[in-house]
Amino acid sequence: MTLQLGDTVPNFTQKTTEGDLNFYDWAGDSWVVLFSHPADYTPVCTTELGSVAKLKSEFASRNAKVIALSVDDVNSHKGWINDINETQNTVVNYPIIADADQTVANLYGMIHPNANAKVTVRTVFVIDPDKKLRLTLTYPPSTGRNFNEILRVLDSLQLTDNYSVATPVDWTDGDDVVVAPSISTADAKQKFPKGVNEIKPYLRMTPQPNR
Repeated sequence: MTLQLGDTVPNFTQKTTEGDLNFYDWAGDSWVVLFSHPADYTPVCTTELGSVAKLKSEFASRNAKVIALSVDDVNSHKGWINDINETQNTVVNYPIIADADQTVANLYGMIHPNANAKVTVRTVFVIDPDKKLRLTLTYPPSTGRNFNEILRVLDSLQLTDNYSVATPVDWTDGDDVVVAPSISTADAKQKFPKGVNEIKPYLRMTPQPNR
């Protein structure tokens, strides 16, 4: 299955390190960051899961839940968590899906046969409270992900969902934003009282409106 942006992601029920989990019920009205791993007891993944545990409060402040997936079973996951906690000086505080039958991997297109037909690639899915897919990122097994970038994307998505703006290159929370092309400059000056800087007719900047 190939999921595309804007699609409603499929529901599933699967075993996790925190018990059986129905994805839709668990997600509730939150944003979700679902990220997959090739296998347990792998070095890059160990650092990633530790980093996400340390950042969980940052995700929570954005009404976002985090959940990992690997094709190994629950007992393997639990043993691996001990290693993660020890080596990364943290406590894994979110569920890891045990996808030994590859149900979720196949639903979400996490297995890329030309890379490896037996394990999931290193993919991130950002899913909104309406269960719509808003972002996908896929990394090779040798490259660890930057989860601060995922936080930045959440900030951008949540801002641009609520205001008629877009976020420019390398934007971080608090920086100026781009006025949406669908709004005329005259209307933008009314809509954004902090000011509009017209660099080009199609490129207008304004201070972040919710600051």
